[in-house]
Amino acid sequence: MRHRGREGIEEVIIRILRIAGILFFFVVVAFPFYWMVVSSFKSLQELLLNPDNLGLDIRKLDFTSYGEVLFEHGFLQYIFNSVYVAILTVLLSLSLATLGGYAVTRLYFRGQGLMSLSILVIYMFPAIVLVIPLYVVFSWLGLRDSIHVLILVYLAQTLPVALYMLRSYFQNLPAEIEYAGLTDGCTRLGVIWRIVIPLSAPALASVALYTFMIAWNEFLFAFMFLDSPEKFTLSRGVVQLAGSVHLSKQLVMAASVLVTVPIVVLFLLFERHLVRGLTAGAMKG
Repeated sequence: MRHRGREGIEEVIIRILRIAGILFFFVVVAFPFYWMVVSSFKSLQELLLNPDNLGLDIRKLDFTSYGEVLFEHGFLQYIFNSVYVAILTVLLSLSLATLGGYAVTRLYFRGQGLMSLSILVIYMFPAIVLVIPLYVVFSWLGLRDSIHVLILVYLAQTLPVALYMLRSYFQNLPAEIEYAGLTDGCTRLGVIWRIVIPLSAPALASVALYTFMIAWNEFLFAFMFLDSPEKFTLSRGVVQLAGSVHLSKQLVMAASVLVTVPIVVLFLLFERHLVRGLTAGAMKG
């Protein structure tokens, strides 16, 4: 009985420590985001008079910073650029990864094994290693200050992981269904469109969300390749805004909220689909 009592006490202590650890890391992660949001809704005068005030009076919300950021500092154009880059990257990555993942999984050709093993090789190189050679090459070709070149770079970043994720999922789809479609007269493309894609919706959703997050948040390549303000993405625009020493910091906070909140909301809305897509292959295997 004493032994069981000690085990019960240990379990309670472990549970308390686990909850305390989760709360600690939650506070560490959430506090900067909370401070950023609160600061963006305060006037410059209030920030200067009470810099240590972390509270937010809903009756005194000040949207002036968002108005200035959107209409005076070009962030409407930056939002459009980021949406355009992210959506186009998602569409290209999904299309190529679906065809490539299916080919590696179902078709047999020379070098298939080597191709399957080398899918993630490019992803093993850090972005900082690739940015200088790419900068030199695109500058030499006169293609550096271009949104579409940025999309091409993002595609090279996201496509290996997308291929790997979809290949793992396709390996667990029953091939008999596809054979039945081929027997009924479907072509390979018809099988992919009518059978594989509907069955792979969770995996496709997770790949799309992952790709969108990378293209939306990426900064290094956007900073190196884009020079014209009308072509800036949101992350590049925030750095440009932060570098203007004559501007008040609540403008930078408002711009950071515009970058962060959409992707957080998107993740929270589709988090269940992301988890299902990442674990579906393992559950079926």
